Amino acid sequence: MKLVKVVNIDSDIIEFDNGISLYSKHKQDCCESHYLFLDDLTMADFEGLLFNLSIDSFFERIEDFGIALKPSNGHTVRIPGYGYNNGYYSSNLTLVLSKEGVIVKTFDITECQIYKR
Repeated sequence: MKLVKVVNIDSDIIEFDNGISLYSKHKQDCCESHYLFLDDLTMADFEGLLFNLSIDSFFERIEDFGIALKPSNGHTVRIPGYGYNNGYYSSNLTLVLSKEGVIVKTFDITECQIYKR
């Protein structure tokens, strides 16, 4: 078990010191959007926190809100999810772990978003 720390955050992705990236993915069509909102996160939110990304329980699904990243030490970091469309399109949302552009693992987090029509 290798514990990793966050080394970078931007509006679309969280990067860890082992080269793993975490982001949300939705096959977007016209007139819709579904995503995890990372814009309010800062490096201070992750200070001193270590994560075990090799186990599926590194995060918790929070229905009708988003997800919580669960470190092996310290507090969870909550990330809201948002989605909207006109009811015609899909509301699917996926959490993705990738390394060097190759998808390592995916998780269905469709229920983890504040969804508006």
